[in-house]
Amino acid sequence: MAFRTRFASRRRSGWRRYLDLGVAMLVIAGVAFVAARMDHFAGDEISGAARVVDGDSLAIGKRRLRLKGIDAPELKQRCHRDGFEYGCGIESASYLRGLVGKHLIECKGEGMDRYGRDLVRCKSGGVDLNETMVRSGHAIAFGDYGWAETAARSEAVGLWAGDFQTPKQWRVIHGGLSEDLHAGFATLMAFLRRLFDV
Repeated sequence: MAFRTRFASRRRSGWRRYLDLGVAMLVIAGVAFVAARMDHFAGDEISGAARVVDGDSLAIGKRRLRLKGIDAPELKQRCHRDGFEYGCGIESASYLRGLVGKHLIECKGEGMDRYGRDLVRCKSGGVDLNETMVRSGHAIAFGDYGWAETAARSEAVGLWAGDFQTPKQWRVIHGGLSEDLHAGFATLMAFLRRLFDV
């Protein structure tokens, strides 16, 4: 009986060594794969003549850009101000169009959302587009720019001059892209989806 116990433990430790070696090889292969793909995510510098898609999205050629940390009303979204309904989505896009003007935009990529759009922080003519959209009340904070939203609220500018549904609430009711906050776990999940092409 003692012989069987010793033989079983030796056999198990040999089997265990192969298992440990296999796991180590998988970990090394995984790290090599991630390292090889990291160059693709290293905060691209994106610049050029941009077309405004809506209040928080731009396009340069076929590349779609989503302003990170903000959420603007959808193009079809309606809001209320001074007792009247108005197209706050169109107003938001128009305001962004005015900020971009004829300038080339300069953006820093910070990942990608679940829809394949680059999450970016952009400047146009030296103006920080993300911050200015929130500060002017034409977008709300969406994982960032909380201080700019607080200032816009206190001054009752843009959306804060009336009543509105948050863009996320509006999309739930009327349909549209379901978006996660551009911070924390959601950013990590978007990174992993892009990393593994899921």
